[in-house]
Amino acid sequence: MKRSLADVLALASCTFAAALPQPVANRAPLQPNAFNLLPLTSVKPTGWLLEQLKIQVRGLSGHLDEFWPDLGPNSGWLGGTGESWERGPYFLDGLVPLAYLTGDAKLISKVRKWMDWTLDHQQPEGWLGPTNKQNPRQTYDWWPNYVMLKALAQYQEATADPRVIPAMEKYFAYQAATLQQRPLKEWAIYRWHDEVLTLFWLYNRNGDAKLLELARKLHAQGHDWEAQFAEFRFPEKVGKKDANLATHGVNNAMALKAAAVWWQLTGDRTDRDAQHRMFDMLDRYHGQPSGIFASDEHYAGRDPSQGTELCTVVEAMFSLENDISILGDPAFGDRLEKIAYNALPGTMTADLWAHQYDQQANQISCTLANRRWSSNGPQSNIFGLEPNFGCCTANMHQGWPKLAANLWMGTPDGGLALIAYGPSTVTTRVAGGASVVIEEQTNYPFRDSIHLTVKPERAVSFSLLLRIPGWAEAATVSVNGQAQSGIRAGTFFSVNRQWKAGDRVDILFPMQLRATSWFNNSVAVERGPLVYSLKIRENWRQIKSFGPSKDWEVYPSSPWNYALVLDPSKPAESIKVTEKPMSAQPFSADGAAVELTAKARRLPSWQIVDDSAGPLPVSPVTSKQVEETVTLIPYGAAKLRVTAFPYMLQDSIRP
Repeated sequence: MKRSLADVLALASCTFAAALPQPVANRAPLQPNAFNLLPLTSVKPTGWLLEQLKIQVRGLSGHLDEFWPDLGPNSGWLGGTGESWERGPYFLDGLVPLAYLTGDAKLISKVRKWMDWTLDHQQPEGWLGPTNKQNPRQTYDWWPNYVMLKALAQYQEATADPRVIPAMEKYFAYQAATLQQRPLKEWAIYRWHDEVLTLFWLYNRNGDAKLLELARKLHAQGHDWEAQFAEFRFPEKVGKKDANLATHGVNNAMALKAAAVWWQLTGDRTDRDAQHRMFDMLDRYHGQPSGIFASDEHYAGRDPSQGTELCTVVEAMFSLENDISILGDPAFGDRLEKIAYNALPGTMTADLWAHQYDQQANQISCTLANRRWSSNGPQSNIFGLEPNFGCCTANMHQGWPKLAANLWMGTPDGGLALIAYGPSTVTTRVAGGASVVIEEQTNYPFRDSIHLTVKPERAVSFSLLLRIPGWAEAATVSVNGQAQSGIRAGTFFSVNRQWKAGDRVDILFPMQLRATSWFNNSVAVERGPLVYSLKIRENWRQIKSFGPSKDWEVYPSSPWNYALVLDPSKPAESIKVTEKPMSAQPFSADGAAVELTAKARRLPSWQIVDDSAGPLPVSPVTSKQVEETVTLIPYGAAKLRVTAFPYMLQDSIRP
């Protein structure tokens, strides 16, 4: 039968809609989540965010396995006798979303190589991963498999590979049968929730109640994070003699989702409350202006010269992506953006070929030196291939891709929620089975406007939820030019209507300057989700090379010890904002898309101590130095920076 062009197009549209992967809701008895994660590739980055992923492909993420022995052909996760523990799984956990969100054929081929070995070499009893006897400590440890299971789940969503779910089922059955004889140990005890995530992912697809029983066993053997933060005993920096796995920064970043994950099974209000308490305690005693907590390997206090490990940053982001999905609190979206748009780029070079182990909010040099870390070594804040320890080298790759993949989520009623803002396109099916594409055009967080174009295959009604940041008091939303009412900062704003092709939603988040209070009554200057830091001239000196990768020290070649001259309650009266053209890499000192100019005076008494900025003077301060104009740029663009400033009140200044 001959079909008309319209028939062919209609059939193609139906086929396309049927093939679209859909968000999977929690099965009973799991609690319904506030939002349902969209399968990998439902959301694709565009604009500056896509370029960030492309830089990552051209940088260390796209080439690390070609020259770093731990990921080379001798890796235990490729059948070799080399590193057989966490580094292969860590790498895959970021490489899978990076490959499939960019569509890079070379990276997809690499992913398949690792996945094929893992799936094709499952042991008859169910074990996944290396079994070589050369690394007895690294094999048959439950912990690295937590990470590989996350990578496998993402891979299945992107490819529908039919081997993944049966392999998981066989592995979990093996674990359930052997967990009593071989219980969780070391890292696995403190990171139990990361496997429970995958158990719930599989349960929602096959309904096997035995998976929930295994989750209960993991929880019973795992560390009680809720109890740790109910009676928090670590209000100060933790030194080497008191450090343990409970005070470890990365363990805590992973645990930022533990109570929320567990609430899905219990439905207990105390679990929800415990999740918020954990954030509150870490902010109160260890919080930093970039949204993350200090942990230079362990809890490090609020001094902005203390550090935070890169693994802590990317794991906190992943936790927040799950927290907002499960609990629906828009404050988690605010936090996610703050960490992603400040702490993440702030600890990497502009070309993404080098990274730090520890970053500092007040980072006046990055050199080989014994700083005041809680337990780390002299390489910790240089930029390089493997500074201090190689876990971040393997694990850092997940940050940008998982953010991009989770900008949008599904709602329980078949709608869509915009969780975090960044240029992107979401393609999925909504209520009634209609396919829809929404294009998000924006240069947020560097600009304050977001434009959505809705493109359903046919007119269809569904809800569109927009997260209104807590700082966006003057936010506006219009639909096809018609202003909407009832918009409140710190909430989700819902637009529920029949959508037609070409409908447009325009969002404006006016970014007012804010001066927030930090350690020793210092101030940080914020605008929208971005935190701003002193622009210090950077002198980069190469100290080593490893194939195409290099290690760098960075020295300051301009002063850093300034106090801002401002009234913290009225920062806009003394700070000027200049929006500059968007560059290919806005997270670089030369390419920064926004600059602030402020008045400041030098504080000669604020000197270097232990190769870092010395203790912050308690503000307000005084200075007889001449007033100068200084430039502030986004934290992520400033590889040397002062972020927590002493300040002097304008009214207190005397000639």
